[in-house]
Amino acid sequence: MSEAQPKPKSKISASRRLFLKTKLVKKAMAMLVAEKEQKVIDRESTLSERVPALNLSGLSVQDLQTLCKELHQKIDVVDEERYDIAMKVSKSDAEIENLTMKIIELKGKKRPQLKRVRVSAEAMMGALLGAKIKESVDFKANLKTVKKEEEKKEEVTDWRKNVDAMSGMEGRKKMFAAS
Repeated sequence: MSEAQPKPKSKISASRRLFLKTKLVKKAMAMLVAEKEQKVIDRESTLSERVPALNLSGLSVQDLQTLCKELHQKIDVVDEERYDIAMKVSKSDAEIENLTMKIIELKGKKRPQLKRVRVSAEAMMGALLGAKIKESVDFKANLKTVKKEEEKKEEVTDWRKNVDAMSGMEGRKKMFAAS
């Protein structure tokens, strides 16, 4: 869901929700208790099947010794099986670890998002071309120079001073002579 959309209000009241939660918890607890009892029953039945009760009364010494030898042989067989299973588990654990390392290598390391950085022209050229060009490249020197012409501004003078100088015929002569 996007963050822009608010969560819709629940159609179930708070008290009803609490009641349903407590009911679910009680049901889960009852199921856990039943599962534990079932495990105990299964364990007892498995043990009674695999290991029958020993009836040692009325056996001679010779019979007891043969019984002990048989039990030792069974113990050896079970130990061999246990060792084989432990080795298979350790091999599969090593293989799983190896595969997870390969997956991590394939995914690559998590890289942070890159940020914009202002780089000067010299630094950019140095990064692109490496150590091939040792002298700095000055782009400003290669640009054409344009001279700005300053506009000629006429001096603004007080018009009252000019009135006396331009009055009469002499003022008219000065005007024509200036142009």
